[in-house]
Amino acid sequence: MKYFFPALALAAGLLAAPAAYAQQAPASKPAAKPAAKTVFPYAIEQKQLANGLNVVTVPFDSPGLASFFLVVRAGSRDEVEPGHTGFAHFFEHVMFRGTEKYNKDQYNEVLKSLGASANANTSLDRTVYHMTGNATMLEKMFEVEADRFQHLKYPEHDFKAEAGAVKGEYTKNSASLYTQLNEKVADAAFDKHTYEHTTMGFFKDVVDMPNQYQYSLSFFDRFYRPEYTTLLVVGDVKAEQVNKLAEQYFAQWKRGSYKPTITPEPEQTSPRYVHIQNANFPPLLSLSYRGPAFTDQNKELPALDILTTMLFADNSPLYQQLVVKEQKVRFVGGSPNYTRDPYLMTIRASVVKGEDLPYVKEQITKAIDQIKNAPIDARRLADTKSALKYDFLMGLDSPDQIANALAEFIWLSGDPQSLNRMYALYDQVTPADIQAVAKKYFVPEHLTVGTIGPGANGGVQ
Repeated sequence: MKYFFPALALAAGLLAAPAAYAQQAPASKPAAKPAAKTVFPYAIEQKQLANGLNVVTVPFDSPGLASFFLVVRAGSRDEVEPGHTGFAHFFEHVMFRGTEKYNKDQYNEVLKSLGASANANTSLDRTVYHMTGNATMLEKMFEVEADRFQHLKYPEHDFKAEAGAVKGEYTKNSASLYTQLNEKVADAAFDKHTYEHTTMGFFKDVVDMPNQYQYSLSFFDRFYRPEYTTLLVVGDVKAEQVNKLAEQYFAQWKRGSYKPTITPEPEQTSPRYVHIQNANFPPLLSLSYRGPAFTDQNKELPALDILTTMLFADNSPLYQQLVVKEQKVRFVGGSPNYTRDPYLMTIRASVVKGEDLPYVKEQITKAIDQIKNAPIDARRLADTKSALKYDFLMGLDSPDQIANALAEFIWLSGDPQSLNRMYALYDQVTPADIQAVAKKYFVPEHLTVGTIGPGANGGVQ
């Protein structure tokens, strides 16, 4: 899912409060009134509780509506122990199992009384819980969410049932060859880092998950803590109201001490290849290059995002050649991913005939090389920046969309104002910056090629 520019496809973790903040008394930060050059058009107000929970409020003119998000830095990246993958995603499910105060059915009844919808989703670096409902019943949202985050309780038979549901979801998803290829590419591209496994985890671990009840309790105890969490409320609310309720319902939440040790990935020194042979499936080409980790302190990611946007736009020479004129490709596109650690920038092309997979790879590579060797048109660069900004602003028309946009920067950097800092970098990108990132990141030694096709291999090695 994408909440900001097209690059933001995979989401990452959440705020782990710096240790120094833990010793400070709670203090409200002044409202962050947007300056003339900031992209985000609403005030962002923040307060950190003594236990490390960050509270973010964005008043928005949505009479009677409020979106309530809890963003947790716990994704598949943090599953560092062999044999225990898939637990971040598992908790996306089990967190709806209830507590002593509100069992599953009672929780659902509360949602009905709020006129609320509630759900959760997990990715590489984070898990997000969200509901949107009646703003006049905001306190009830605080009550039920604080209860399950601090007092989740599930017996072993419920755990086994939910683990079985997770296995069923994995099996269903794995029926897709796209999912299979994604897993193979991640496994081939990474040797040490936990990005080697997808959010669902390794299948052997999911199969064994019903036997890991005690480990599940440890996982919850490690990550469902205030220092890993940001509470974000957007809509017909005031910061004073949100902060007061946060103190009332979350101040007693005890912070933890666990910090996962993530093994960095060694540099890749030669291309890697994976292939799925299937003559009855539309041929697919996947080119995954090593990309940088998210930062709002340099222009590399904005430059890469602009580069890929221009490279694959409907009016681009590559698109016009492969899709419109030659009709060898159904679609072609790609972008960098914004993640906490260096991940992959993946380009995908759905190819009409399997025999054309090598040709399509060659043409994509040639288009990238042209960018390396000649500066892009300054006017086209300016138009692309303007279009990206317009697309972003057009998506900020409801509390949940605004919360989604901010949540991504919260889980990446810990600070929603990172959104404005990143956008300022987009404004600064030059043709020389585009060339520089093309030369640095689109190199064959850092490429993992994935293909689906009728032959024994994709013909691209």
